Amino acid sequence: MEPGTARIAVDLLGGDDAPAVVVDGALRACRADPDLELLLVGPAEVADEIIGALSSRDRGRMAVRPVRHVVGMADAPARASRIDTTVRAAVAAVSEGAADALISAGASGATVTAAALGFGRWPGVRRPVLVASLPAVAGPVVLLDVGGSLEARPVTLAHHAMLGAAYAAVAHGIVAPRVGLLSIGTEPGKGDRTRRAADPVLAAANLPCGARYVGLVEGYDVALGGRADVVVTDGFTGNVLLKGIEGAYAMAGGPTGAAPRAAALLGVAGTAIVCHGAATGDDLASGIALAAHLHRSSATAAISALFSDLDEVTA
Repeated sequence: MEPGTARIAVDLLGGDDAPAVVVDGALRACRADPDLELLLVGPAEVADEIIGALSSRDRGRMAVRPVRHVVGMADAPARASRIDTTVRAAVAAVSEGAADALISAGASGATVTAAALGFGRWPGVRRPVLVASLPAVAGPVVLLDVGGSLEARPVTLAHHAMLGAAYAAVAHGIVAPRVGLLSIGTEPGKGDRTRRAADPVLAAANLPCGARYVGLVEGYDVALGGRADVVVTDGFTGNVLLKGIEGAYAMAGGPTGAAPRAAALLGVAGTAIVCHGAATGDDLASGIALAAHLHRSSATAAISALFSDLDEVTA
């Protein structure tokens, strides 16, 4: 754990089982990290439950921003434009400097929308991307997009490759990350029209951190990690794959938290973590720890700088 204070805004009402699991996760995170400070965004009575469960010494690490409205899991993402919702209020707290990063287990589309509106996008980024790190056999594998955008144009996938390579290097310290494009086979020409068109675009792209494109990879390469450190796909396919891996871990009786239920949002001028709607208290605590890690390592700024230095991709 890196030293230094990290102030994380927590959406108390985001998630299928909120606020109970969010309360649990916030308490776990606070007890595990003595330098963590939390800004609890939601109803005052829910925040009071967290504060009341802490020792008098730790209560000073809590602050509250009372907000009563939430973007429901079935609501349109555009509802997140309202400042009186918990997710938009959490974004506002980061923008104002009251927090260093935010976390929400609410609807991912709403969190992405709120962050894009409140933080603004990086130059050259049309659609922000959600990136998850999976504990593969050969080491961590960075998978993106896992739900930030459903768009699958070749130029979008090339941007994913750039962002994923930078994230692997900055967040995981992977030297010269290997980048693969997810498809149904490794032979050239495999896949649908988009994958076939994207393959040469990624091969010609200028990737950061000494990264190199290794070509097409398959689904099992995500779990094994032998061929690529970064696996690129569209948000629809990535989200389906990620949830399938979660189910496989559960069916196999894997350890709690083995499959990631938290993803970092890249492409916006702020640090945001999106948790799975079905996240547990452990998942929320891990997501808060990830938010603190990204802040302490200045990861968002570093990845943004690496991306901005690259040549523009057109296709």
